[in-house]
Parts: sequence; C-alpha cells; structure tokens
Amino acid sequence: MDIENKEFISLGGFSDLIKMRDGWMIYNKNDSYVGKSIKEYGEWSLGEIDLLKQILKPNDSIIEVGSNIGSLTLPLSRIVNQGMIYAFEPQNVVFQNLCANISINSITNCFCFQCALTDKIDEKLYNLNYNFNAEQNFAAMSFIRNKNYYDNIDNSRDRIKFYEANVDTLDNKFSNLQSLKLLKTDAEGMEVNVLKGGFDLIKRTKPILYVENDLVYKEKSQELIELLWSLDYKLFWHIQPYYNENNFFKNTNNIFKHFYHFNMIGFRKEIKTKIGLMEVTDSSFHPSEKLMI
Repeated sequence: MDIENKEFISLGGFSDLIKMRDGWMIYNKNDSYVGKSIKEYGEWSLGEIDLLKQILKPNDSIIEVGSNIGSLTLPLSRIVNQGMIYAFEPQNVVFQNLCANISINSITNCFCFQCALTDKIDEKLYNLNYNFNAEQNFAAMSFIRNKNYYDNIDNSRDRIKFYEANVDTLDNKFSNLQSLKLLKTDAEGMEVNVLKGGFDLIKRTKPILYVENDLVYKEKSQELIELLWSLDYKLFWHIQPYYNENNFFKNTNNIFKHFYHFNMIGFRKEIKTKIGLMEVTDSSFHPSEKLMI
C-alpha cells in the first residue's frame, strides 16, 4: 500500500479512522507523535513489535502499562492470540480510543483498565484534562500529585482542569496471577513506581521486562537500572528511530528526523540470552549521549 491509497474515514472533531498495519484505528489527528505516525506511516514503533515477536508465543500473557490508543496493543494481542493481554491507560479520552480500537478489530483476548499503576494504592494522582482539539503529544502525559502546582503560574489554574486518576498497584491487581511472560511499561517517567508496586508479581512470575527509559526522563535512568538489577535482571538497550524506512504506507518523508525510542529489555540473570543488543553495564550511562537527538 502507498500513501495515496490509504483507506481513511474522517469522523469529525479530533478523531479520524484509518486502515493501518494492524487493522482499523481511531486516532487523534492533533496528536503530534503517535497519531501523526499512524496517519503518515500506518504504524507506530514497529521495532518494538519485531523484537517482542521473537520472545512471545501464542498462549502467553502480557501486562502492558501505558497502552495509549492501542497502537502496540493490537499487534501484541494477535501475537498472543491464545493468551491474554491486560492493557492499562489512565487518560479518560485516550482510554476510550483504546477500547474503541480493540472493539472495532474484534479483539477478544484483551482486557482494558482505565487505571494508573504506581507503588502506593492510596496515592492521589491527578491528570490534566487536555484540550484534544489542539496539537500536542498526548502520549507524554504525566501525573501531578498536587493540584495547587499551577496556582501561581500566570493564573493558569483558571484555564486548567484536573481529574483524579484511578490508582492501583500491580501486586494488588494481579495477586492471583501465576503466569506472566511479559511486563511492558511505558509510564512516562513513573517506571520505578510501577515496578515497585509489582515486586511480588515480578518475583512470583519472573516475566521478561520491556521498560521505557527515555531521553526525556534521563535523570531517572540510573535509579531504574539499579532497581532492575536488584531484582536479578540483566538488561539490554533497545534503541530505534521513530521513522521506519519500510513503513506500511511506504512514505519516504521522515517527519521525525533524529528522534529515537529508548527502551530496555530485561531477562532473569539465570536465563541464557542471545539477543544481539548492547547490554546495560553502567547505570550512569544513557545511550542518548552517543546519539545526535
């Protein structure tokens, strides 16, 4: 398929519907990264799926923390088509898009939860109620713990609305889960909190970990790496450009230039692994230092 022959439906408002690599997808046309990539290339972060295909089997179970609108949830649910995927997305409107995309593609092995995962079940977290009609990066949502944060910033409190997020921990949510192949987190800098809230689950099921360690939150990288080492995991960097030359729409225009995804994949130390990726050996080092971003 080329970009001129895309199957596309304008839904009005900020939502459009497109036939992309993994099926039909509703996306926000004002989303400057995930939405724009789906519109221009018919995919988002395909390299993650290509890597995870090598380790997943049809009957595996997956927990995906930070599913956004389901651009990776859809292909993952098809890889584990005899297993299960538990998808977490705390943002209200984005969660509604996630559920819609699971439904219109007739996916039946995915359970979606509108919930933020952290390390304290009684923690109060607040979400900004974004203007979805204005261009921005809706996947880069981060929580605030104090609604008064904006009180003295140009009187912006009058223009910004908040809602309290549903909060849970992995250990509380999955206290009876006995088998988990993959725990994937894209939690916008809250990876440490998410993982601390899942210590029992991780120790019991010993899943493969696929964890975002992005340039934007580089100051949290060392703590994250050392936390995973303390859980007896060996880690490997998985770095990939936003733009894929072999994208679904065969679009040769690289709108993302030199942007990269920075993730880590982790395996229990006792597992012999040949994965062809650079091992994480220095917790103070972030590979963005070697790349021009």
